[in-house]
Amino acid sequence: MTNRENFLSMIRRQGYERVPVQFNLCPHLQQVCRERLHAQDYVSYFEMPWRGVEDLRLTDHDVERYRKFYKRPLADGADLDTWGVGHEKSPNSMHMTYMRHPMENMETLEEVMAYPYPDYAAADGSHQAAQVQAIKERDLIALGDMEMTVWETAWYLRGMEELFCDMMEENEIASFLLDKVTQLSVIRARAYAQAGVDVLFLGDDVGMQHTTMMSVELYCQWIKPRLKKVIDEAKKVKPDILVFYHSCGFIEPMIPHLIEAGIDVLNPIQSECMDFEEIHKKYGSQISFHGTIGTQTVMPHGTVQEVKETVWRNLDIAGEKGGLFVAPTHMLEPEVPLENILAYVDACRSYKCRK
Repeated sequence: MTNRENFLSMIRRQGYERVPVQFNLCPHLQQVCRERLHAQDYVSYFEMPWRGVEDLRLTDHDVERYRKFYKRPLADGADLDTWGVGHEKSPNSMHMTYMRHPMENMETLEEVMAYPYPDYAAADGSHQAAQVQAIKERDLIALGDMEMTVWETAWYLRGMEELFCDMMEENEIASFLLDKVTQLSVIRARAYAQAGVDVLFLGDDVGMQHTTMMSVELYCQWIKPRLKKVIDEAKKVKPDILVFYHSCGFIEPMIPHLIEAGIDVLNPIQSECMDFEEIHKKYGSQISFHGTIGTQTVMPHGTVQEVKETVWRNLDIAGEKGGLFVAPTHMLEPEVPLENILAYVDACRSYKCRK
């Protein structure tokens, strides 16, 4: 099988010949790879199976205009993202930021409606098809990344506490904001599908370490139908597009609803929060999985052999048909030894199904 054939067959649970590798490194570990492996581009060095396609390009989109929405000015050196969400540097992290919300002090629907949302309807997508073609010509999978899709984009703008209050009160602000974010997500998803990406990566964190972030009832009322709309619109354009969906934490009660919404692959099955074998028994005939290797446990604190055994065990659970793109569940942080990263890679490349 080619790389593309192997990946697509594995994700579709139709068998596979090789186990691909994939992980994200924090800036510190990227530097470690440059110094110790002479790997300037770790994604290429480890022959990861996919490459990203650039999002729609916004025109005349000056993020500096969003500063006026902060009653308390942003800290010096703070960045503004595409949506106007402020990111202030954290003294306790190499790459995490303290988030500020431009809508958290808004009190009326009119204020929320008047906000200058990114104009994706007028954005330029002329580059996307050419990027997809170039990626596929390299025998790689073309990936459209929209990991913050509905819930996270909305609460980043409004603030989580404020948006939860809006939802519980059934305030029209919540309806408008979630609908607006969904509308813009649909535009982006359709553009990626029209360009021909193989994978559309969506996501919204709805889980915490030991429980869900909201009730199933609240999720089904406010988030599920909007997520389904995004997925349905992408699959209308490209029926065979593979939809990956990310949520950290414990989300087992949400999984049936994510399946109904149309996801194909669930990421990351955080091992500290859910048991992969149990999840696979319940849902492995309906969806595939991406992740399962704990970044709070085995990757930073396990031995080389423990890392390998965990990879092999999870691949055995999935079986010879596949359905598991085995990978660390989150970005690998500075405390992860390079030896454990190499152990993960070696385990994937040396795997022989024992099931």
